[in-house]
Amino acid sequence: MENVLDISAREEGEDSGSQRNRVLTEEEWLTKWELRNIGFHNGQGHPCLKKYLDIFLNGRNGLRIFFPLCGKAVEMKWLADMGHHIIGVEISEIAVKEFFTEQNLSYSEETVPEIPGAKLFKSSSGNISLYCCSFYDLTSTVAGKFDAVWDRGSFVAINPCDRERYANLMLSLMNVGCCCLLVTVSYDPNKHKGPPFYVPDSEVKKFFGQCCDIKQLEKIDCFQERHRTWGLDYFWEVLYILQLK
Repeated sequence: MENVLDISAREEGEDSGSQRNRVLTEEEWLTKWELRNIGFHNGQGHPCLKKYLDIFLNGRNGLRIFFPLCGKAVEMKWLADMGHHIIGVEISEIAVKEFFTEQNLSYSEETVPEIPGAKLFKSSSGNISLYCCSFYDLTSTVAGKFDAVWDRGSFVAINPCDRERYANLMLSLMNVGCCCLLVTVSYDPNKHKGPPFYVPDSEVKKFFGQCCDIKQLEKIDCFQERHRTWGLDYFWEVLYILQLK
């Protein structure tokens, strides 16, 4: 088996060329939820959020924390219980309703006048608000700006051709001093079509570096048998912290 240095050196020479034109429609994502093809959902929560929580929160209380493409992420309830205000966006109404049901939270449902067809689901406690619509329809006029962002499976899920559009919208939603924990994945993109999509370090810097200070916090070997069935021989998660300048 290759060692870490061998793999890292090889990754530096790879780009996402074979995935660059790969496009998944919103309908395909909706179908994944309908057919329960949701291997991307982590029912236990991501250990890195707990590990780096102090850096993420930086001693701040009552933050507005954004979960892009939130699915039914259990971390939303965890952070809400700490007194923070959670705002998420998710295209699948199934995912949103399952979040509230599985977390035993009562909620209300309302329309969003600024976004045709969109719905807003709010916990009865008022500190969790989930928009059911396309991420690209959300603006700071609708949802306000955020003090922190947890992006565990969003940047790696969007179509590679949309990364600049995604980054520009994300930056427009970040408040002064906003901190974002971003998790990308690294593997040989010539062996798996994605999603999740391979995101090279160079693209994190390209799309966020002008407006954010970027630091790589950790690179985690997450290779499992399912990755082997994808034809891969390594699979890493890479955790960054982005601080709006």
